[in-house]
Amino acid sequence: MSVAETKAPHRPSRHASNQNSIAALLSLLGERESFVVTSHARPDGDAIGSALGLMHLLDGMGKRVTVAFADPIPAMYRWLPGAERIQATLPKDAPDAAVLLECDSLERSGFSADAFAAMGAGLTINIDHHRSGKAFAGFNWIDPEANAVGAMVYDVAVASGVTITAAMATCLYVAVLTDTGSFTYQGTSAATFGLAEHLAECGADPYGIAREVYFSNPPGKLRALGAALGHFEIKGRVAWSWITQAEMLRANAVVEDCEGIVNYLIGLEGVEAAVFLRELPSGAEFRLSLRSKGTVDVAQVAERFGGGGHRNASGCTLNGSLDSAIGRIVSELQQG
Repeated sequence: MSVAETKAPHRPSRHASNQNSIAALLSLLGERESFVVTSHARPDGDAIGSALGLMHLLDGMGKRVTVAFADPIPAMYRWLPGAERIQATLPKDAPDAAVLLECDSLERSGFSADAFAAMGAGLTINIDHHRSGKAFAGFNWIDPEANAVGAMVYDVAVASGVTITAAMATCLYVAVLTDTGSFTYQGTSAATFGLAEHLAECGADPYGIAREVYFSNPPGKLRALGAALGHFEIKGRVAWSWITQAEMLRANAVVEDCEGIVNYLIGLEGVEAAVFLRELPSGAEFRLSLRSKGTVDVAQVAERFGGGGHRNASGCTLNGSLDSAIGRIVSELQQG
Protein backbone atom coordinates (compact mmCIF):
# COMPACT_ATOMS: atom_id res chain seq x y z
CA MET A 1 0.00 0.00 0.00
CA SER A 2 1.56 3.31 -1.06
CA VAL A 3 1.57 6.56 0.87
CA ALA A 4 -0.40 8.15 -1.99
CA GLU A 5 -3.19 5.59 -1.65
CA THR A 6 -3.80 6.48 1.99
CA LYS A 7 -3.24 10.24 1.76
CA ALA A 8 -6.24 12.46 2.49
CA PRO A 9 -7.42 14.87 -0.23
CA HIS A 10 -5.92 18.36 -0.13
CA ARG A 11 -9.38 19.89 0.20
CA PRO A 12 -12.50 18.61 1.94
CA SER A 13 -15.31 17.33 -0.23
CA ARG A 14 -16.76 20.11 -2.36
CA HIS A 15 -20.19 18.78 -1.52
CA ALA A 16 -20.04 19.48 2.21
CA SER A 17 -23.82 20.01 2.24
CA ASN A 18 -24.24 16.40 1.13
CA GLN A 19 -22.61 14.82 4.16
CA ASN A 20 -25.94 13.51 5.47
CA SER A 21 -26.65 11.83 2.13
CA ILE A 22 -23.16 10.36 2.02
CA ALA A 23 -23.45 9.04 5.58
CA ALA A 24 -26.87 7.51 4.85
CA LEU A 25 -25.57 5.91 1.65
CA LEU A 26 -22.54 4.44 3.40
CA SER A 27 -24.83 2.99 6.05
CA LEU A 28 -26.96 1.33 3.37
CA LEU A 29 -23.88 -0.04 1.60
CA GLY A 30 -22.43 -1.32 4.85
CA GLU A 31 -25.63 -3.17 5.76
CA ARG A 32 -25.72 -5.10 2.47
CA GLU A 33 -23.41 -7.68 0.91
CA SER A 34 -24.24 -7.93 -2.79
CA PHE A 35 -24.79 -5.23 -5.41
CA VAL A 36 -25.44 -4.65 -9.08
CA VAL A 37 -24.21 -1.33 -10.46
CA THR A 38 -25.39 0.16 -13.76
CA SER A 39 -25.79 3.49 -15.51
CA HIS A 40 -27.56 4.95 -18.51
CA ALA A 41 -27.88 3.55 -22.01
CA ARG A 42 -25.25 4.67 -24.53
CA PRO A 43 -22.72 4.99 -21.68
CA ASP A 44 -20.15 7.77 -21.68
CA GLY A 45 -16.99 8.31 -19.68
CA ASP A 46 -18.75 9.41 -16.51
CA ALA A 47 -21.21 6.52 -16.62
CA ILE A 48 -18.50 3.90 -17.11
CA GLY A 49 -15.81 5.49 -14.95
CA SER A 50 -18.14 6.11 -12.01
CA ALA A 51 -19.68 2.62 -12.23
CA LEU A 52 -16.25 0.98 -12.23
CA GLY A 53 -15.04 3.37 -9.54
CA LEU A 54 -17.98 2.36 -7.35
CA MET A 55 -17.25 -1.29 -8.13
CA HIS A 56 -13.68 -0.86 -6.85
CA LEU A 57 -15.00 0.93 -3.76
CA LEU A 58 -17.43 -1.90 -3.00
CA ASP A 59 -14.62 -4.40 -3.59
CA GLY A 60 -12.61 -2.51 -0.99
CA MET A 61 -15.52 -2.78 1.43
CA GLY A 62 -15.53 -6.55 0.99
CA LYS A 63 -18.79 -6.64 -0.95
CA ARG A 64 -19.88 -8.73 -3.93
CA VAL A 65 -20.58 -6.55 -6.94
CA THR A 66 -21.65 -6.97 -10.55
CA VAL A 67 -21.47 -4.14 -13.10
CA ALA A 68 -23.92 -4.39 -15.99
CA PHE A 69 -24.53 -2.15 -19.00
CA ALA A 70 -27.30 -2.71 -21.52
CA ASP A 71 -25.28 -1.12 -24.36
CA PRO A 72 -21.72 -1.89 -25.49
CA ILE A 73 -18.81 -0.11 -23.85
CA PRO A 74 -17.11 2.30 -26.30
CA ALA A 75 -13.62 1.19 -27.29
CA MET A 76 -12.05 4.32 -25.76
CA TYR A 77 -13.08 3.07 -22.28
CA ARG A 78 -12.56 -0.69 -22.56
CA TRP A 79 -9.03 -0.38 -21.16
CA LEU A 80 -10.26 0.93 -17.80
CA PRO A 81 -9.28 -1.24 -14.82
CA GLY A 82 -12.07 -3.73 -14.18
CA ALA A 83 -13.85 -3.17 -17.51
CA GLU A 84 -13.47 -6.89 -18.28
CA ARG A 85 -15.92 -7.56 -15.44
CA ILE A 86 -18.76 -5.62 -17.09
CA GLN A 87 -21.72 -7.80 -18.08
CA ALA A 88 -24.36 -7.19 -20.75
CA THR A 89 -27.23 -8.56 -18.67
CA LEU A 90 -28.49 -8.15 -15.13
CA PRO A 91 -27.51 -10.99 -12.79
CA LYS A 92 -29.95 -13.83 -12.19
CA ASP A 93 -29.27 -13.98 -8.47
CA ALA A 94 -31.08 -11.21 -6.60
CA PRO A 95 -28.61 -8.67 -5.18
CA ASP A 96 -29.21 -6.89 -1.91
CA ALA A 97 -29.23 -3.57 -3.80
CA ALA A 98 -29.20 -2.19 -7.33
CA VAL A 99 -27.31 1.08 -7.77
CA LEU A 100 -28.23 3.24 -10.76
CA LEU A 101 -25.94 6.11 -11.70
CA GLU A 102 -27.11 9.07 -13.82
CA CYS A 103 -30.54 7.58 -14.45
CA ASP A 104 -33.93 9.28 -14.05
CA SER A 105 -35.73 5.93 -14.11
CA LEU A 106 -35.03 2.21 -14.24
CA GLU A 107 -35.63 2.25 -18.00
CA ARG A 108 -32.98 4.93 -18.58
CA SER A 109 -30.42 2.19 -17.92
CA GLY A 110 -31.52 0.41 -21.08
CA PHE A 111 -32.80 -2.50 -18.99
CA SER A 112 -36.58 -2.77 -18.65
CA ALA A 113 -38.50 -2.39 -15.41
CA ASP A 114 -39.53 -6.04 -15.89
CA ALA A 115 -35.85 -7.05 -16.00
CA PHE A 116 -35.24 -5.29 -12.70
CA ALA A 117 -38.35 -6.87 -11.22
CA ALA A 118 -37.20 -10.32 -12.35
CA MET A 119 -33.79 -9.72 -10.78
CA GLY A 120 -35.49 -8.81 -7.50
CA ALA A 121 -33.04 -6.39 -5.89
CA GLY A 122 -33.80 -5.73 -2.24
CA LEU A 123 -33.21 -1.96 -2.59
CA THR A 124 -32.74 0.49 -5.45
CA ILE A 125 -30.23 3.32 -5.00
CA ASN A 126 -30.25 6.33 -7.30
CA ILE A 127 -27.17 8.59 -7.54
CA ASP A 128 -27.45 11.42 -10.08
CA HIS A 129 -26.10 14.87 -10.82
CA HIS A 130 -28.51 15.97 -13.54
CA ARG A 131 -31.00 18.72 -12.86
CA SER A 132 -33.57 16.53 -14.58
CA GLY A 133 -32.92 13.71 -12.08
CA LYS A 134 -35.95 12.10 -10.47
CA ALA A 135 -36.37 10.42 -7.09
CA PHE A 136 -37.58 7.07 -8.43
CA ALA A 137 -35.62 4.73 -6.14
CA GLY A 138 -35.75 3.54 -2.57
CA PHE A 139 -32.80 5.82 -1.78
CA ASN A 140 -32.11 8.94 -3.85
CA TRP A 141 -29.11 11.26 -3.83
CA ILE A 142 -29.36 13.92 -6.53
CA ASP A 143 -26.80 16.74 -6.54
CA PRO A 144 -27.10 19.04 -9.59
CA GLU A 145 -24.08 21.01 -8.34
CA ALA A 146 -21.74 18.06 -8.81
CA ASN A 147 -19.89 18.26 -12.12
CA ALA A 148 -19.80 14.46 -12.51
CA VAL A 149 -21.28 11.43 -10.82
CA GLY A 150 -17.67 10.33 -10.57
CA ALA A 151 -17.12 13.28 -8.21
CA MET A 152 -20.00 12.05 -6.04
CA VAL A 153 -18.55 8.53 -5.93
CA TYR A 154 -15.20 10.08 -5.04
CA ASP A 155 -16.82 11.86 -2.08
CA VAL A 156 -18.28 8.56 -0.91
CA ALA A 157 -14.90 6.85 -1.29
CA VAL A 158 -13.13 9.52 0.78
CA ALA A 159 -15.81 9.39 3.49
CA SER A 160 -15.69 5.59 3.60
CA GLY A 161 -12.04 5.46 4.60
CA VAL A 162 -11.46 2.71 2.03
CA THR A 163 -8.10 2.87 0.26
CA ILE A 164 -8.37 4.68 -3.06
CA THR A 165 -6.36 2.32 -5.21
CA ALA A 166 -4.76 3.22 -8.53
CA ALA A 167 -7.55 1.30 -10.30
CA MET A 168 -10.30 3.24 -8.52
CA ALA A 169 -8.47 6.54 -9.02
CA THR A 170 -8.07 5.91 -12.74
CA CYS A 171 -11.76 5.18 -13.24
CA LEU A 172 -12.91 8.21 -11.24
CA TYR A 173 -10.39 10.49 -12.95
CA VAL A 174 -11.78 9.45 -16.35
CA ALA A 175 -15.33 10.09 -15.12
CA VAL A 176 -14.53 13.64 -14.01
CA LEU A 177 -12.18 14.42 -16.91
CA THR A 178 -14.74 13.55 -19.57
CA ASP A 179 -17.83 15.03 -17.89
CA THR A 180 -16.12 18.38 -17.32
CA GLY A 181 -15.00 18.58 -20.95
CA SER A 182 -11.37 18.15 -19.92
CA PHE A 183 -11.91 20.59 -17.05
CA THR A 184 -13.37 23.32 -19.29
CA TYR A 185 -17.11 23.30 -18.48
CA GLN A 186 -18.80 25.72 -16.12
CA GLY A 187 -18.73 24.32 -12.60
CA THR A 188 -15.08 23.31 -12.82
CA SER A 189 -13.53 24.77 -9.68
CA ALA A 190 -10.49 24.67 -7.44
CA ALA A 191 -12.09 21.69 -5.70
CA THR A 192 -12.31 19.87 -9.06
CA PHE A 193 -8.57 20.25 -9.53
CA GLY A 194 -8.00 19.24 -5.91
CA LEU A 195 -9.94 16.05 -6.62
CA ALA A 196 -7.90 15.45 -9.79
CA GLU A 197 -4.66 16.07 -7.91
CA HIS A 198 -5.61 13.62 -5.19
CA LEU A 199 -6.59 10.95 -7.73
CA ALA A 200 -3.26 11.45 -9.51
CA GLU A 201 -1.49 11.00 -6.18
CA CYS A 202 -3.46 7.77 -5.71
CA GLY A 203 -2.18 6.39 -9.01
CA ALA A 204 -4.22 7.87 -11.85
CA ASP A 205 -1.88 8.75 -14.74
CA PRO A 206 -3.16 11.97 -16.40
CA TYR A 207 -0.96 11.59 -19.49
CA GLY A 208 -1.70 7.90 -19.95
CA ILE A 209 -5.43 8.51 -19.52
CA ALA A 210 -5.42 11.40 -22.01
CA ARG A 211 -3.54 9.21 -24.48
CA GLU A 212 -6.20 6.48 -24.26
CA VAL A 213 -9.25 8.79 -24.26
CA TYR A 214 -8.19 11.55 -26.68
CA PHE A 215 -5.25 10.32 -28.74
CA SER A 216 -6.26 6.82 -29.80
CA ASN A 217 -9.08 7.64 -32.21
CA PRO A 218 -10.03 5.26 -35.06
CA PRO A 219 -10.13 6.61 -38.65
CA GLY A 220 -13.94 6.44 -38.65
CA LYS A 221 -14.10 9.14 -36.00
CA LEU A 222 -12.14 11.59 -38.16
CA ARG A 223 -14.24 10.76 -41.21
CA ALA A 224 -17.45 11.30 -39.24
CA LEU A 225 -16.12 14.62 -37.97
CA GLY A 226 -15.31 15.68 -41.53
CA ALA A 227 -18.80 14.80 -42.74
CA ALA A 228 -20.43 16.65 -39.85
CA LEU A 229 -18.32 19.79 -40.14
CA GLY A 230 -19.07 19.88 -43.85
CA HIS A 231 -22.70 20.58 -42.90
CA PHE A 232 -22.29 23.13 -40.14
CA GLU A 233 -24.37 26.30 -40.22
CA ILE A 234 -24.66 29.40 -38.05
CA LYS A 235 -27.61 31.69 -37.52
CA GLY A 236 -27.08 34.45 -35.01
CA ARG A 237 -25.71 32.92 -31.83
CA VAL A 238 -26.74 29.33 -32.69
CA ALA A 239 -24.65 26.80 -34.63
CA TRP A 240 -25.70 23.35 -35.77
CA SER A 241 -24.59 20.38 -37.80
CA TRP A 242 -25.65 16.81 -38.48
CA ILE A 243 -24.70 13.43 -39.83
CA THR A 244 -26.92 10.89 -41.58
CA GLN A 245 -26.88 7.13 -41.33
CA ALA A 246 -25.61 6.93 -44.92
CA GLU A 247 -22.68 9.17 -43.99
CA MET A 248 -21.99 7.09 -40.91
CA LEU A 249 -21.81 3.98 -43.07
CA ARG A 250 -19.51 5.63 -45.61
CA ALA A 251 -17.22 6.76 -42.81
CA ASN A 252 -17.25 3.27 -41.27
CA ALA A 253 -18.13 5.10 -38.05
CA VAL A 254 -19.97 3.91 -34.95
CA VAL A 255 -22.06 5.87 -32.48
CA GLU A 256 -19.16 6.60 -30.15
CA ASP A 257 -17.26 8.24 -33.02
CA CYS A 258 -19.75 11.13 -32.87
CA GLU A 259 -18.93 11.95 -29.27
CA GLY A 260 -17.49 15.44 -28.97
CA ILE A 261 -18.43 16.73 -32.42
CA VAL A 262 -20.77 19.31 -30.89
CA ASN A 263 -17.83 20.81 -28.99
CA TYR A 264 -16.35 22.05 -32.27
CA LEU A 265 -19.56 23.99 -32.88
CA ILE A 266 -19.79 25.59 -29.45
CA GLY A 267 -16.15 26.59 -29.82
CA LEU A 268 -17.01 29.09 -32.56
CA GLU A 269 -16.63 32.76 -31.76
CA GLY A 270 -19.98 34.48 -31.20
CA VAL A 271 -21.86 31.19 -30.82
CA GLU A 272 -23.70 30.79 -27.50
CA ALA A 273 -25.57 27.53 -28.19
CA ALA A 274 -24.88 24.58 -30.48
CA VAL A 275 -26.55 21.33 -31.45
CA PHE A 276 -25.34 18.25 -33.28
CA LEU A 277 -27.95 15.90 -34.77
CA ARG A 278 -27.21 12.23 -35.45
CA GLU A 279 -29.71 10.27 -37.52
CA LEU A 280 -30.73 7.03 -35.83
CA PRO A 281 -30.88 3.71 -37.72
CA SER A 282 -34.69 3.72 -37.60
CA GLY A 283 -34.74 6.80 -39.85
CA ALA A 284 -36.74 9.99 -39.33
CA GLU A 285 -35.41 10.14 -35.77
CA PHE A 286 -32.43 12.08 -34.49
CA ARG A 287 -30.35 12.05 -31.33
CA LEU A 288 -29.33 15.57 -30.34
CA SER A 289 -26.31 16.76 -28.35
CA LEU A 290 -26.68 20.32 -27.09
CA ARG A 291 -24.03 22.66 -25.68
CA SER A 292 -24.03 26.19 -24.30
CA LYS A 293 -21.51 28.74 -23.08
CA GLY A 294 -23.85 29.68 -20.25
CA THR A 295 -26.30 32.26 -21.55
CA VAL A 296 -28.65 29.58 -22.92
CA ASP A 297 -29.93 26.87 -20.57
CA VAL A 298 -29.85 23.84 -22.87
CA ALA A 299 -31.15 21.60 -20.08
CA GLN A 300 -34.46 23.47 -20.20
CA VAL A 301 -34.52 23.15 -23.98
CA ALA A 302 -33.80 19.41 -23.84
CA GLU A 303 -36.48 18.90 -21.18
CA ARG A 304 -39.11 20.38 -23.53
CA PHE A 305 -38.39 17.45 -25.86
CA GLY A 306 -38.29 14.76 -23.18
CA GLY A 307 -34.54 14.91 -22.62
CA GLY A 308 -32.42 16.53 -19.96
CA GLY A 309 -28.98 17.10 -18.56
CA HIS A 310 -27.06 20.17 -17.45
CA ARG A 311 -27.35 23.88 -18.16
CA ASN A 312 -24.40 23.74 -20.56
CA ALA A 313 -24.56 20.14 -21.81
CA SER A 314 -27.75 18.18 -22.49
CA GLY A 315 -29.39 15.81 -24.93
CA CYS A 316 -32.72 14.66 -26.33
CA THR A 317 -34.27 12.77 -29.24
CA LEU A 318 -36.54 14.25 -31.94
CA ASN A 319 -38.79 12.48 -34.41
CA GLY A 320 -39.46 13.67 -37.94
CA SER A 321 -37.39 14.74 -40.91
CA LEU A 322 -33.98 16.36 -40.62
CA ASP A 323 -35.32 19.75 -41.70
CA SER A 324 -38.12 19.51 -39.15
CA ALA A 325 -35.78 18.53 -36.34
CA ILE A 326 -33.34 21.34 -37.17
CA GLY A 327 -36.14 23.90 -37.40
CA ARG A 328 -37.62 22.93 -34.04
CA ILE A 329 -34.40 22.79 -32.07
CA VAL A 330 -32.79 25.90 -33.59
CA SER A 331 -35.95 27.89 -32.90
CA GLU A 332 -35.91 26.81 -29.25
CA LEU A 333 -32.22 27.60 -28.86
CA GLN A 334 -32.65 31.05 -30.39
CA GLN A 335 -35.47 31.79 -27.95
CA GLY A 336 -33.60 30.28 -25.01
